[in-house]
Amino acid sequence: MEPEQSVTQSVEELDRQLARLFCRRMELAALKAREQGEAQPVFASGTPDPELITEAASEDPALEKYYRAFWQTGYQLAAQYQMEVLGRSLVAYQGVEGAFSHIALRKLFPQAGAKSYPTWAAVFDAVQSGEAAYGVLPFENSNAGDVSAVLDLCFAYPELHVCKVYDLPVRQNLLALPGAKLADIRRVVSHPQAIAQSARFLNSLGLASSECLNTAVAAKQVAESGDLTLAAIASAETAELYGLQVLAAGINSDGDNTTRFIVITREKPTGGDRFSLLFTVDHKAGQLARVIQAIGAAGFNMECIKSRPMPGVPFEYYFYVELEGQPGEQASKTLLEALGQICNTLRVLGVYTK
Repeated sequence: MEPEQSVTQSVEELDRQLARLFCRRMELAALKAREQGEAQPVFASGTPDPELITEAASEDPALEKYYRAFWQTGYQLAAQYQMEVLGRSLVAYQGVEGAFSHIALRKLFPQAGAKSYPTWAAVFDAVQSGEAAYGVLPFENSNAGDVSAVLDLCFAYPELHVCKVYDLPVRQNLLALPGAKLADIRRVVSHPQAIAQSARFLNSLGLASSECLNTAVAAKQVAESGDLTLAAIASAETAELYGLQVLAAGINSDGDNTTRFIVITREKPTGGDRFSLLFTVDHKAGQLARVIQAIGAAGFNMECIKSRPMPGVPFEYYFYVELEGQPGEQASKTLLEALGQICNTLRVLGVYTK
């Protein structure tokens, strides 16, 4: 028993030391932010000093990956604290509390203040004006496809950048008032994509559907309706938030349903293993092919390409591509120079790590 007590006492003493060191580390991070007037980027990639890694792994090489994770977590906590010290800790999202955007925001910024905005455009406006430091928005769903309106907003706000992508597994549920039964339900409300993701289930029961702004708004509508024949499609977290019951769980057709969110900011990101581009080319035969050939010839893997109608220019398009690589490397710089000779407009939209 004595050795166990000794180990416990040692751990407790180390925890006290870590608490003191943590407070001192955050104090210095705050001091640095005040002196420089800026916070370090929350999602910046990087690694600790190699000597610290060697020291952490000196007794057990298996500890290296844990120390890297410990270091990265500490870095991000310090960055978020710097934002708070500078009064820039607000993160914007569209919808109401409990929406999938709000859930993603809480995963990415657990310490930050979250502010709801009525539209995706309002989120972009908040970040551009400096009212919010970051904005979290849905970008793509593995089942229902692109959120094209958000991509259009990325094109329309050239001052903003994507600094992070985050994949949130989405499990849609049928929510109703306590006491309601599945046989009672006649109409379902939710966001159009949630309805699309659950179409097979809805069709099997012959349920009519109506669209609303997002899944959490739908849940709130059901909670306030008093109507036992009305249900919403939303998350289980939303059910708890609005006092609803889950009548049917996991009703989305795609068992691997995932929504990709982007984080937008005014600060230009630099570090990451992926970067995305927005560009336009002459509306002539072969111009897009030249872009794709240049990317392939430079040795870059193009993970995706999307096209969208150009605002105000009928039947012409702008393009979005995502490439593997780091834009700061010489090969990427050479590629961007080559694309600049082909494209009418070219912009690095985002830099991030997957």
